Amino acid sequence: MIKSFNKNMRILSTSAVLALSVAFAPQVFAATPADTLVEGFAIDDIISLDPGEAFELSAAEVTGNSYSKLVTINIDDTSKVIGDLADSWTISDDGMTYTFKLKSGLKFASGNSITAADVAFSFERAVKLDKSPAFLLTQFGLTGDNVTEKAKASDDATFVLTVDKAYAPSFVLNVLTSTVASVIDKKLIEEKAKAVTPTDDYKYETDFGNEFLKTGYAGSGPYKILGWKANEAVILEANTNYYGEAPKLKRVVYRHMKESSGQRLALENGDIDVARNLEPGDMEAVSKKEGLSVTSAPKGTVYYFSLNQKNENLKKPEVIEAFKYLVDYDAIGETLIKGIGEIHQTFLPKGQLGALDENPYKLDVAKAKELLAKAGLADGFTVTMDVRNTQPVTGIAESVQQTLAQAGIKLEIIPGDGKQTLTKYRARTHDIYIGQWGSDYFDPNSNAETFTINYDNSDEGKNKTLAWRNAWDVPELTKETQSALLEKDNAKRAAIYEDLQKKVLESGPFVVIFQQTEVAGYSAKLKGFKLGPSFDTNFVFPISKD
Repeated sequence: MIKSFNKNMRILSTSAVLALSVAFAPQVFAATPADTLVEGFAIDDIISLDPGEAFELSAAEVTGNSYSKLVTINIDDTSKVIGDLADSWTISDDGMTYTFKLKSGLKFASGNSITAADVAFSFERAVKLDKSPAFLLTQFGLTGDNVTEKAKASDDATFVLTVDKAYAPSFVLNVLTSTVASVIDKKLIEEKAKAVTPTDDYKYETDFGNEFLKTGYAGSGPYKILGWKANEAVILEANTNYYGEAPKLKRVVYRHMKESSGQRLALENGDIDVARNLEPGDMEAVSKKEGLSVTSAPKGTVYYFSLNQKNENLKKPEVIEAFKYLVDYDAIGETLIKGIGEIHQTFLPKGQLGALDENPYKLDVAKAKELLAKAGLADGFTVTMDVRNTQPVTGIAESVQQTLAQAGIKLEIIPGDGKQTLTKYRARTHDIYIGQWGSDYFDPNSNAETFTINYDNSDEGKNKTLAWRNAWDVPELTKETQSALLEKDNAKRAAIYEDLQKKVLESGPFVVIFQQTEVAGYSAKLKGFKLGPSFDTNFVFPISKD
């Protein structure tokens, strides 16, 4: 199989490559072809590759390399937004109308021309699909009823977006760099859309191509998606219709590999070009190996665990505070996240406007016991934690399990893959969830909104933020977070976010542990490999091989 894989990757047609992906077997490798980049990567968090639905870090990386947006972040200066499909834009005097002029001669991978009608359709379908990331657009006042008027094409080259308030322009533009704002091929999707009977999942008589786009493709980015097989592989192929810098390699394969040791071995053997989930020990070993290199980049991603406020024990203020004293931050920092992160206890990552660098909590079992006694739980209690079975979250969960036990709390770890744990978390049926949150766009509201806004705490709530997922009902924090969006003065806006972080740090059901530094080991034969400031800016099109 190894020999045939190596040969076939060079000559197979698209359909055959997709068929081959089905045959991938865990820990079976082949030397990587000269025209193909192969990355070992834990991609079990992917639920869908539809930009209107995808809301996971691995999916963001795939769509970031395969879909275009009106605007994108300047990866050399994340405080700036630059045009992607948009050649220019203007903002009305009242701050509520954004008019974008598209570049000329743009095409989708299908060959269909890109027009402002495609942009309008993409906004409409994201809002009407109403999947997890839809709130990023609906926060501008867009609804299923008004989106065709508020997000429309005035001609083939002009897209007009009208928001409901005079938000800080940087906020609006940064939101439009997020995955949900990807531009979709309207003509292709209208051909692929399925008629459906309206239900709670689909309120309209079409699925807007959602079933097709879960594994299909309708974009215009540098690479097109050939296919995805859950927990096995994602395959990308160069888009010959791409309007920007042409990809250097013909194909990119993300191989699902969960274990750091397996990735390291495959990299050392030349079976993969990049290892994406290296633990500290393997990272150090790779850095010393001739022909291999290690790179890193700070990410706007924080790791945390959260306490579901539906649980009668976990919603007690003293219990929430006790948990923050039952984490051995120093030990975690010195071992589990050495070289791949730094202890960070506030929800805004360093580098964003208003981010606080305050870490007031330390392991203090005596203090935690005192708080538990005040809560009437001196003898402790039993609780569960849903844990994606990858590092470092598994190791952190086991560390927390040990320190909780010192205060009489029995923690049962429930392992699962990324899809399983996320699905349960989004249904609010967990006790404790441990995971990571990456900013959807480079504005402090991205994290502030999800940690501090909960518009409707019922199970039927539509804005499924992290506060909502953990049933944390915070009307006052919701109002304060909203006020920051209308503040044009950056210093005053930063002060609002600083106050929000202090309040969440003190009483929120989130135990933020560290901010990620993403690392990767890679073959020295690669040129142009670089990790971006976010997962959707880990671009692969500049990469070539000797």
